[in-house]
Amino acid sequence: MNLRVISPAVAIAITIALLLAAGFTHAAPAKKVELPLEYIADIEAWHDKMETSLRRDNGWLTLAGRFIMKPGINTFGTGKDNDIVFPSELTGTGPTRLGTLTVEAGKVTLNPALGVAMSAEGKLFTGERSMGTASDKRDWVTLDRIALHIIERNGTFVLRLADNQSAVRKNFPGRIWYETNSAFFVDAKFVPYPPGKTIAIVNIIDEVSEEPCPGYVMFKLKGKVLKLDVIGEDDGLFFVFRDGTSGTTTYRPSRFLFVEKKPAPNTTFKLDFNKAYNPPCAFSEFTTCPLPPKQNIMQTKIEAGEKYLKKVDVARDD
Repeated sequence: MNLRVISPAVAIAITIALLLAAGFTHAAPAKKVELPLEYIADIEAWHDKMETSLRRDNGWLTLAGRFIMKPGINTFGTGKDNDIVFPSELTGTGPTRLGTLTVEAGKVTLNPALGVAMSAEGKLFTGERSMGTASDKRDWVTLDRIALHIIERNGTFVLRLADNQSAVRKNFPGRIWYETNSAFFVDAKFVPYPPGKTIAIVNIIDEVSEEPCPGYVMFKLKGKVLKLDVIGEDDGLFFVFRDGTSGTTTYRPSRFLFVEKKPAPNTTFKLDFNKAYNPPCAFSEFTTCPLPPKQNIMQTKIEAGEKYLKKVDVARDD
């Protein structure tokens, strides 16, 4: 080929083609989207709120035991002869038998041992007390560093114990988050299911419960159209999900995401994975967190929200 008769424009085009073929050029880096300062401040404030909530008295970091109670009388305390034996590090917080919890007729009654004064709602008591089991307002009873409340699961009553001086709480290094990323602040639509739909949810100890499923959200991320089923009936939207980062940089069993206000059906709203967070079982072995239904397990990596750097997870594959 006689290059002397090729125009400058053609010569430049040929040169660029040869360079591309030889691998001497590379794609320009993606332009970073600048986030509004107000949005960054909102995320940082939300991080602070989540940290404070986790570290509070009687929070997930303080849990020291989960005990299934039998029907009838259950003695409890640090003594080995109790039906419910508290951890030895609590020895000295009252006598070795702190009292009894009686399960009968669908309720639980607490009777402190003679000479033991406990506190509930800021008031001391020494006599019999009926224990509430409402999940939206835990009925905590306290004695020095100890606190306890009762939960009910499908007719079974469980004592949950907190130690506000626990080593886990004292040594917790803090939550860890991905850098806030606009790519995970996506447009989504809420699509309702017919009324009354439920889905089976399994927790980390293989208990199964049927939970309301009012609808799903559909959104596009990294060029893929994805969907997540909503779990529970609430004023907002609650999701339990797993993604391509689970088990590497994020908690393997699942993460949670909550939208405070349920959007109108089939209208666009913002779904913010920068607010994805770890379930309680990421911080305590004494909780029973739900696992995601299969339709909420995504292969796409969602590198946003809360990380998890422990090397051993307590949950299993499903």
